[in-house]
Amino acid sequence: MTAEHHGHRHHIWRFFRAGGFDQVRLDDGRAVVALSELDQKLWVALACPTRGIEFDERTLDLLDHDHDGRIRAPEMLAAARWTCGLLKNPDVLARGSDKLALAEIDDAQPEGKELLASARAILRMLGKGDADAASLQDAMDVEHIYDGTKFNGDGIIPVDAAEDADTESALQTIIDCIGAEKDRSGKPGVSQASADRFFAEAEALAAWHAEAEAKPAALLPLGEATPALAARLKEVAPKLDDFFTRCRLAAYDETAARALGPSAERYAALGAETLAPASADVAALPLAQVAAGAELSLVDGVNPAWRRALEALRHDVVVPLMGARDHLSEADWEEIKARLAAYEAWAARKPATSLSALAPERVRHLVRSGVKARIDALIAKDKALEPEMNAISRLEMLIRFQRDLLPLLNNFVSFRDFYRRTGKAVFQAGTLYLDARSCDLCLKVEDPDQHAQLATLSRIYLAYCRCTRAKGAETMTIAAAFTAGNSDNLMVGRNGVFYDRKGRDWDATIVKIIDHPISIRQAFWLPYRQAARAISQQVQKFAAARSAASQSRAATTVVQLAPDGAAQPAQHSQAFDAARFAGIFAAIGLAIGAIGTAIASVITGLLNLTWWQLPLAILGVILLISGPSVLIATLKLRHRNLGPILDACGWAVNTRLKINIPFGGSLTATAQLPENAERSLSDPYAEKKRRWPWYLAALVIAALIAAAAWKFGLFAKLKL
Repeated sequence: MTAEHHGHRHHIWRFFRAGGFDQVRLDDGRAVVALSELDQKLWVALACPTRGIEFDERTLDLLDHDHDGRIRAPEMLAAARWTCGLLKNPDVLARGSDKLALAEIDDAQPEGKELLASARAILRMLGKGDADAASLQDAMDVEHIYDGTKFNGDGIIPVDAAEDADTESALQTIIDCIGAEKDRSGKPGVSQASADRFFAEAEALAAWHAEAEAKPAALLPLGEATPALAARLKEVAPKLDDFFTRCRLAAYDETAARALGPSAERYAALGAETLAPASADVAALPLAQVAAGAELSLVDGVNPAWRRALEALRHDVVVPLMGARDHLSEADWEEIKARLAAYEAWAARKPATSLSALAPERVRHLVRSGVKARIDALIAKDKALEPEMNAISRLEMLIRFQRDLLPLLNNFVSFRDFYRRTGKAVFQAGTLYLDARSCDLCLKVEDPDQHAQLATLSRIYLAYCRCTRAKGAETMTIAAAFTAGNSDNLMVGRNGVFYDRKGRDWDATIVKIIDHPISIRQAFWLPYRQAARAISQQVQKFAAARSAASQSRAATTVVQLAPDGAAQPAQHSQAFDAARFAGIFAAIGLAIGAIGTAIASVITGLLNLTWWQLPLAILGVILLISGPSVLIATLKLRHRNLGPILDACGWAVNTRLKINIPFGGSLTATAQLPENAERSLSDPYAEKKRRWPWYLAALVIAALIAAAAWKFGLFAKLKL
């Protein structure tokens, strides 16, 4: 359906400015109809993953036509074109409802007519024949929709769809042999492919059985017991061949008879063991004593391990085929094998099939009864309903797209929800509470290390947190952006609480940090904090060194035991060096003098300025200290870009998604007291205030004022 169909031949696009670039406004169905006309260079994103974002997964899967786990711009355009083509008024997309009025379906189109008929059929099956709208729940109520009909257009026939007992039995037999396929209602059934395969195997198996029916004497010389007896004969046949071969060798050479029988040593080894007829060592011996031209006795003088097998052979095979006898000659054995050769060849031709467990009579009945034609007719009857029944699934898709398409486009073609701050974008996983702040820009990530390789280009301070709930049964990893406050108390191992989009709380622990400037305030105070930290570290090092030296000196005064057992104090290792300490004191004095000279020079320089230059000089000193840090931070903060973070999550971002300083401040909220809150400033555990710093500050200010008064001649004027 084209834009001209809905009367929007020349759509006037409207844009809004956010994030430092223009984004298209998609406020109604007319914009969705004309979406294919919008240059894709103006789209914010061209692809996104179907997982890891906060959106209905079923809708995303329906949009993903090629099922590759990603939704691309062509798939979005196809969905928009299909949806708008089936609606009389595409502006219903703006309502985002999960109920579709039947009057809104454009039945002037063939597909729309099918959808309308399907919607009415669904409502009728659900007992809502008078309803004028179909809900998403109605379209998804598959169990009840298909429960009232045996034919649902999927080409799979359940057993209860049979119209007679013979067909029902045949369907069950197919399921037992081939396996079941579930139809749309969830019932086990038979498809055309399964039926064709079953009856093809049945015909081949019936033809194979027919050979034995035509030549029973040749193929089944032992009657119906032939297969079982032939299988039993295979067990003893190798030993029979072995015996007669040994006898032929003995006839060939008389000296071979003794060598081909068991040796005395072998019997001696057997004699040392506890023997049993079924022993493997006994069974390995020949069937009987080897001699030239010997016949095999089937009763006496045979290997005990094979006695019962030979008795069964005599009773079940030899007597029925050769007549009553107690001995078996080599010629008799060869004749028995020849009599069974035809059966062996016929058995080898048995088709490989899953119908082997069926009796021959059952196979013949299935082939000759015409039940296949009845099953084919049922499948054809079911397939005839395919267009109408397929429309049921398309109805669900239409209702979903009516509800979800426009919101998704506003998180794909434009990022309205993110930049307007009217709601959370689909890539925002929830809110992290940590360090007296709440971070709204949180994204799900699979691998923090891999994600960080690209995300660091965003110039955004990111804290990767491992989130767990239900005692670790559920886990996920998020990347949280800190865009307000400072990073003084953010470190790996800190814990917080993460609330997902469903309101569930997760334990969150920082596992990785990408360090970037967070705010201008942090950058301004950074040099002073670094200086204070450096001074603190130097003081701690000096104190630690002095403590170590004191402990070393104390160790030299340990008590030593005299030879007579009396305790004697240890002597100092060296005497007091007055010259050395005099040098140290002189050096300290020089340092203090240099510092004092520097301070005096600064004060003198300030006093040489006019009154209006003094604040400018102080401001210049502050700028000299904080200016570089603030400048670098400002440049980085102004160039923060959300794009690399989303690209690392699988998106295809099509533009530069700036997060400037004001917008970044809105993404992270710092702790503030509620409006009209009452505060008690009385702290019983507050540290006691010391007054001498204030006295010292007042003295310095007074000295500066006096110096300034003297500089500008105020004292001379007072004398006059």
